[in-house]
Amino acid sequence: MPAKTAHTPGPLPASAAWIALALLTALNLLNYTDRYVLAGAQPLIQRAFHVDDERVGALTFAFFITYMLAAPLTGWLGDRFPRKPLIIAGALLWSLLTLLTAFVHTFGELYLRHALVGIGEASFCIFAPALLSDYWPPAQRNRILTIFYLSLPIGAALGYILGGTLGQTYGWRAPFYVAAVPGLLVVVLVWIFLREPARGATEPLATKPDRATLAGLVRNPAYWTATLGMAMMVFTMGGISVWMPTFLYRYGHHSLASASQILGAITVVDGIAGTWFGGWLAQRWLRRNKAALYLLSAWSVLLTAPFALLMFYGPRAAMVPCLAVAEFLLFLNTGPLNAAIVNAVDAPIRSTAIAIELFMIHALGDAPSPRIIGWISDHSSLREGLAITLVTLVLSAVLIFAGARYAPNLDTVAA
Repeated sequence: MPAKTAHTPGPLPASAAWIALALLTALNLLNYTDRYVLAGAQPLIQRAFHVDDERVGALTFAFFITYMLAAPLTGWLGDRFPRKPLIIAGALLWSLLTLLTAFVHTFGELYLRHALVGIGEASFCIFAPALLSDYWPPAQRNRILTIFYLSLPIGAALGYILGGTLGQTYGWRAPFYVAAVPGLLVVVLVWIFLREPARGATEPLATKPDRATLAGLVRNPAYWTATLGMAMMVFTMGGISVWMPTFLYRYGHHSLASASQILGAITVVDGIAGTWFGGWLAQRWLRRNKAALYLLSAWSVLLTAPFALLMFYGPRAAMVPCLAVAEFLLFLNTGPLNAAIVNAVDAPIRSTAIAIELFMIHALGDAPSPRIIGWISDHSSLREGLAITLVTLVLSAVLIFAGARYAPNLDTVAA
């Protein structure tokens, strides 16, 4: 079935692209705020429902299971229908389900609510990067996606702080209410102001079967090395992000509010600084080396490992400084690695490729990692559980280094 490209006739003005970037970045910020509220309030939820580490880790598992199951369908829809209404529907779904926390009274009901949120978030996370790629050419996508993903650390930090601080003062439900309302307001702005570009409008290269068909995607090493490398990194980041407030609470002897505020502050500062610096450095490196997006990502992941090791097993005084350095290094690759993935394919299958990528990184990454870490914690210690993320860091670096040789040579790489 040919892709439908409902969009405003004629070329869109440059202002439309920047308005779209601003709106989608704001929505992405709220997406991650909603996602990380749970981690900030996690010890309170454990006490409220009397569940162990493995069961509370299963909440994140449930979220990503539905997220992954929804991804193939949403990717198929994104390559065939206008993305704007699909983005609006997904954001409405996750915001309204977050408000429904008011009606949760058992752990099973909370499990179901959190699982259904994954459907809404999966749609947005697939459609937004694909839509932005139709506003800017390949050489500019690293810069644009770096701006878009700056919302990740800010949103995560807000989620931690809302979950821990408001949860400790007003109960674990309160932060979910606060996280839900802004999303509904931004959806209205998206509906009014966002204009959809023509699909593939900014592609400078002729479409090739190995980049524009599903059969070609299966044999696309530039795509698969970046995707599997990201999956291993996401295993680490997903596990650490869910369990770090609890780790600081148990081993750092911080209060829940203090642990959430420390993690929130580190995440927002490191996230903004690391994401911006990584995007800037990769953009300059691209002038000289077509593999810059891969090389910067691989080095940033590999250099994280020794600091993570010291964070888990070093003296208590080193815990927070090592966390700060590790997060900064991991955030360096946010824009570059996502840009490498969208540049590895052409517009006709970009939403599907992003959907498959999201399925893989969550199936192998942050869907199982919180629960695996929780299981190890129940049988040994949380420190031992978190230590498995060191292995996936090294695997991630190896895979991304391997992908550097397959980096596409883009005709329009610019300063």
